[in-house]
Amino acid sequence: MIHEAAGDILLSRARAIAHGVAPNDDFKSGLALALRERWPAMYKDFRHYCHDTHAKEGGLWAWSGVGPRGPVHIVSLFTQGAAYGQGAKPGRARVEWVGHALAALRKHVEAEQIESLALPRLATGVGGLGWNEVEPLVRRHLGTLHIPIFVYTTYRKGVVADEPGL
Repeated sequence: MIHEAAGDILLSRARAIAHGVAPNDDFKSGLALALRERWPAMYKDFRHYCHDTHAKEGGLWAWSGVGPRGPVHIVSLFTQGAAYGQGAKPGRARVEWVGHALAALRKHVEAEQIESLALPRLATGVGGLGWNEVEPLVRRHLGTLHIPIFVYTTYRKGVVADEPGL
């Protein structure tokens, strides 16, 4: 079941947080920056992964670690154009990459038996897409999962969102 949430996604009680990035992203803005600051080891591992594998748009990379409230699982969805080259900035998101990344996320959630998931309005910030383009993809790929899914549609720093079922 997909629920809308208003609050700080970093305070989510969901078992996993997914977010959109570019392959080789530098995590310098938005949610990616907040994740980088909270879990620097995650960012370091992400950089190693991208360097070693030459990640592609439409895929994902997952990381597990320990946070202040216990285990944390972060899923980076490659929704934007790659940022290769010294000082390169990530490109815009494309609807097809978002769709492929969400399909990969569904498979990941099922394979890892993730019990709940939080995500922002993917690809609508730096990615440049409209939520009207992305929301139907989220519903199509994740809507039939039998877990609580919280889409953080309104950011409220430091506010714990209402997450029914958690």
